Parts: sequence; C-alpha cells; structure tokens
Amino acid sequence: MNTPTVIDVEQLNISYGDFHAVKDLTFSVRRGELYALLGTNGAGKTSTLEVIEGHRPSTSGKVRILGEDPLDRRAVRHRTGIMLQESGFAADLSVIETLTLIGGLSGRQDQPSRLLDLVGLTAKADTRVSSLSGGEKRRLDFATAVYGSPELIFLDEPTTGLDIQSRDDLWESVDRLREDGATIVLTTHYLEEAQQRADRIGLMHEGTLQRQGTVSELTRTLPGTISFALEEALVPQLPLQSSPAGQGRQLVHTENLQQDLHVLLTWAHASNTMLHDLDAGPTRLDDVFRAVSRH
Repeated sequence: MNTPTVIDVEQLNISYGDFHAVKDLTFSVRRGELYALLGTNGAGKTSTLEVIEGHRPSTSGKVRILGEDPLDRRAVRHRTGIMLQESGFAADLSVIETLTLIGGLSGRQDQPSRLLDLVGLTAKADTRVSSLSGGEKRRLDFATAVYGSPELIFLDEPTTGLDIQSRDDLWESVDRLREDGATIVLTTHYLEEAQQRADRIGLMHEGTLQRQGTVSELTRTLPGTISFALEEALVPQLPLQSSPAGQGRQLVHTENLQQDLHVLLTWAHASNTMLHDLDAGPTRLDDVFRAVSRH
C-alpha cells in the first residue's frame, strides 16, 4: 500500500487493571523517515511499541502499520523487522543457526553469510550464542532484525553494549537501509543519537505525547545559552542579563542567540574584557527532555 505514512496511531489507550499506562496517544510515522520515540521512565513508551509491533492488543484506539492491523501477523510479519532490547536467543544454537532460524521465520529471503559480514560476526558463525559477549549478541540482534531488508524496522536501544566502532558500523548499515527506502523507529537512552540521526522525535511522559517535531523545532521551545568566565573578582556591568553558573562563570539565557552573542562580543571588545571559555549554542535535546520530565 503506497501511503505517506507507515504507522498511524489514533487515540491509543493501554491499561493494566486500574493503571492507565497510555492515554489518548496520537501520532504517525512517515514513509522513509527515522522517527525516535523517547520517554522518561514509566512514560508508556514500551507499552506503545508492544502494541505497534503486534505483541499485545490495545485497550482502545486504532493502530495501523503499513496499512494493516499489527495483530495480523500474516500481513505484517514479512514486512517488519524488530530488534528488541533482549531477544532471548537459544544459548546452545550457533550464530549462523540462530540467524538462519529467526531470519527464516520472518518470511523474507536473504543470505545469512551476507548479514554476518554486515555485523562483523563472520568469524563467530559457528560459535554458540552462550559464548558471545554482550556486544556480539546485540550485533546478532541487529542482523536478525534486518534480515531480508524489511520495509519497517524497530530498533530498541540498538547500540547498548556496543563499542564506538560497532556503533558507527551499525549506523552505516541503517543509513544504507534508509537509502533503500526503509522506515526506522528508534528508541534509545543515548539522546545524542536521536539528536544526530532522527528526522522527527516524539517525547512521551506519563502516558502522553508531550512534544513532537524535528530537533530544531523541539530545541527552539527553550532558550539558547551563552556562558563564559571573567577574570575580574567583581562582575562588571554586563550588556545582557546573566546569572552565576558556578566556578566564576556567568550564564545568559537568550531567545535570540546570534543577536545577543554579537552584543556581548561587541561590549567585550569595547571594554577590553576577556571572556574566558566562551560557549554559546541552542538548547540541547537533553534540556528539552528534562523540561518534559519536570512537566
């Protein structure tokens, strides 16, 4: 089905007895984008993904992936790949046996040797899963998720336990999948990964979607900052309102970063004042995350 979205969630509610985990959640994921669904602890993110992935029914609301009901496994299984936080591989199977088995269950066709090369596990093909390191198991998780290059791929904490090189390799593989048209849904506690790679981000807190948008749209909801240290024991009359930030530093919150930075630098030049360790920039995604968690 050639639709502009591959995931549509409308008024989703998920309850466990008297506990309302997800409340009237509505969002969509566009075809070909990398969408990061982030949340504070207990935000309802995991429950939401379990419904979208077809692992549990919703209490109420409507969810469609690729135009189908996610509970209709025959319709969606061969079109989706899922990398869980822990896949629970059989310890006695070898790496190649595990990949062949799980990949075969997906209903997609691929060459296991290609995937082992992709994730750097060719030398471990005949090694039992029980003998793999945590990082190697994560790479095997990724290989099983992308077996056969599915249209829609869920990556749940994909880089946990990976070293820097393995992380870079994984993201290069994700980039290639996206070039081929895959849609990616990412969950991660590494906010810098979401900030660097996501086309759009949804931030959940207490069962609801608090904010959604591009990184630029989200970070513009909070002021930027300028910080610096001064040599003088007494702070001179600054051209901008500032507050102490510890260790002799001053902090300026600004809604117009470029203009206020120009004002500050012009003043420093005219007054022959040295601004030590000057740092200026827009707010970061982790600042937005903290603001949402304090909501």
